[in-house]
Amino acid sequence: MDNDKKLEEVKKVRKVWEEKVRAPSAKRFRMEDRPTEFHSPDEIPDFDFLRDVGFPGQYPYTAAPYAVSLVPDIRRGSKPGGLRRAGGYSGYGTPEDTRDYYLEMKKLNWLGGPNLAQDLPTQCGYDSDNPEMEGEVGKVGVAVDTLRDFEVIFEAFTEKQELDKIATNVTNNAAASMMVSNYLSLADKRGVSWSKLKCTPQNDILKEFVSRGTYIYPPKPSMRMFRDSLVFFTEHLPGINITSIGGYHIREGGASREEELAFAMSIGIAYLQEGINAGVDIDDFAPKFTFNGFGGSLEVYKEIAFHRAARRMWAKIVKERFGAKNPNSMRIRVPIFAHIGCSSTTKQRALNNLSRGVVGGMAGVLSGGPPMAFPPYDEPLGLGWSLEARQLAEDATRILMYETNMCDVLDPFAGSYFMEALTTETEEAAWKEIDRIETMGGAVKAIETGYMQQAVSRSAADRQKKIDNRETLLVGVNCFTEDYELDVTTSKMIEHPYSEENRYAAEQKQITNLKEVKRTRDNREVTRLLKELEVAAKDESKNLMPLFIDLSKAYASLQEQCDVLRNIFGEWTTDSFL
Repeated sequence: MDNDKKLEEVKKVRKVWEEKVRAPSAKRFRMEDRPTEFHSPDEIPDFDFLRDVGFPGQYPYTAAPYAVSLVPDIRRGSKPGGLRRAGGYSGYGTPEDTRDYYLEMKKLNWLGGPNLAQDLPTQCGYDSDNPEMEGEVGKVGVAVDTLRDFEVIFEAFTEKQELDKIATNVTNNAAASMMVSNYLSLADKRGVSWSKLKCTPQNDILKEFVSRGTYIYPPKPSMRMFRDSLVFFTEHLPGINITSIGGYHIREGGASREEELAFAMSIGIAYLQEGINAGVDIDDFAPKFTFNGFGGSLEVYKEIAFHRAARRMWAKIVKERFGAKNPNSMRIRVPIFAHIGCSSTTKQRALNNLSRGVVGGMAGVLSGGPPMAFPPYDEPLGLGWSLEARQLAEDATRILMYETNMCDVLDPFAGSYFMEALTTETEEAAWKEIDRIETMGGAVKAIETGYMQQAVSRSAADRQKKIDNRETLLVGVNCFTEDYELDVTTSKMIEHPYSEENRYAAEQKQITNLKEVKRTRDNREVTRLLKELEVAAKDESKNLMPLFIDLSKAYASLQEQCDVLRNIFGEWTTDSFL
């Protein structure tokens, strides 16, 4: 019997099973509306293993981006695969506060370079002494106004943790070029070659318009800034990534799974095209693209399918659309695989989030990578994770790595009738949305018209409606909330190193610091360089990165530079597309 006849036979038997076996059982247990699923080979009639999955670490990377799962050896301070990586997302108050935090963490063997969280004024291109920023300085991250602040923060990283021995992440998008310029200036002052630096700026400005909101200029001049960084990084900074694309933020903002995948891929296409338009070879810059993560949920099967589809889609885009030949151009580099997402955590009965995180960690293994029991259970309780929650999350990850042996196998769902069908279904839904965006003129146009933003808002409202209507159940929130249920807590053993007192005192301290910088620098030189920036910004052909570096070394402030560009590029506001 040939394959087509076999599949037809399966379909006939399946129909009988559904009507004569499953339906009566579902009726008996009142499950008619949602009977348990079972999947069969007729759902993937055209499945081709080498074309659709392939082996781990090989095109189309559906199974996994690498041929092995990066599980670290058991040794003090080890990192997966012995890689140089930044530590956990962190930073608050003044640069001195953040420096002292890193020094304290080193005593607890939390190693790795800084993964800098910056306050909202810094992310939006404002200085700490701007009166409109009152109350925000140092609150959700560290304040960075000038090179002086990088100098202070990185006092925690010297000798065995000198700049050429660590990796640094900087979460900034609209002003990413200025932050990297500070890093390069600091390296020059310390005598460290740029060629030895490892750094990842987020530099993903388009998703800021869609979800996160820390943009400054309109999309088109923002893309000019991205182009300048892409060209400069490719030519001069072999170890510094160009961007860390963030579908995660789009999902956390409310987008559906399919919208997140489509929007992230469309944004990636726009960035790749920017490099091509600048005359850079795709294989010279695409390997320096990373993804900082995708969104997550507790729908484990769908999240596994999502990651498999994302890897396959990106590989196709880079190879088939842009003609890449280097396998490293086609591989999605991402630090975390399937997970639950911070928006899946609850403030009510918060310790339940540990259980949720473990589920997400298992999903990470099943989706083609190492596990991460993320986030720590107290994520919804406030800024800065407690050390107790971090310990539990770290141990949960270790249990999955070292006790379960789950990491011994990559993509165990490969070839599964169910998973292959679900992966293809997820991919096809995303391609359909990408095609819609392409007809609008691409990601930039879809943002300028507000299409993506409005889609995310609608999906966010729909998600909340389902929670309110109990279509989506959250244990301890909209079900199992009776008085006899226990709210289990843990004792606090160690005071959190983020000092609330320091955080609220940060604003005045940082204003004083900035005032002193402006008093002691060569203000005539700053004025001259700002004028040069104004002239260069008006010339589309000029790359602004060299000027940002000169301005950094002259201790020009972030807002001084951004204000020059605001006057030329304009500013983007939430009603720009209404």
